[in-house]
Amino acid sequence: MDRKSQQRPLRADTERTVRAILEAAERVLGANPAATMEQIAEAAGVARTTVHRRFSSREALVSALREWAARQFHEAVTSAHADSAPPLVALYQVTANVLRVKTGWGFAMGATTPEDPEVARVHAEVLDQCERLFRRALEAGVLRPGTDLAWARRVYYALIHEAAQTRATETGNVDELAALVVDTLLRGVGQGGLLGS
Repeated sequence: MDRKSQQRPLRADTERTVRAILEAAERVLGANPAATMEQIAEAAGVARTTVHRRFSSREALVSALREWAARQFHEAVTSAHADSAPPLVALYQVTANVLRVKTGWGFAMGATTPEDPEVARVHAEVLDQCERLFRRALEAGVLRPGTDLAWARRVYYALIHEAAQTRATETGNVDELAALVVDTLLRGVGQGGLLGS
């Protein structure tokens, strides 16, 4: 899709077709990153010419897939109401929503590059929302006073990454994984007090 066609709203049937192609591309490329446009078209249940009409090349399709996943990622965080829900509730909901995107759009999320301006913009907005959420969590007493928020966020991102990898390799429930991530972030795995005693 060129930039001009991306800016115009798509008709409902066209939007369904594009979504079917993107979902098929995620499945097919996730299983085989060297898959062809023809294999993607077959998985989407559309003609190869339909895929080529919407995406001029395989690179254009992968770029659209990255942008679609970035928008899903942004929506996952925004829909959790990180700025208004109680911080602990928001933290859990953001975690569950993000895990759904990372496990459902794993190929696309892994293919994102910082050079893509739309992806970079979306990720910057998400990081900003996450920073505000952690600040609210600190103010509400969900995090210990004096917590290094930058470090806490890095640990949180690493936990989400590991949970998404677990989901990709094992059968797991996203809600249970989200609870595990939040519990590990907030309580850790030790008995506590060892370094401070």
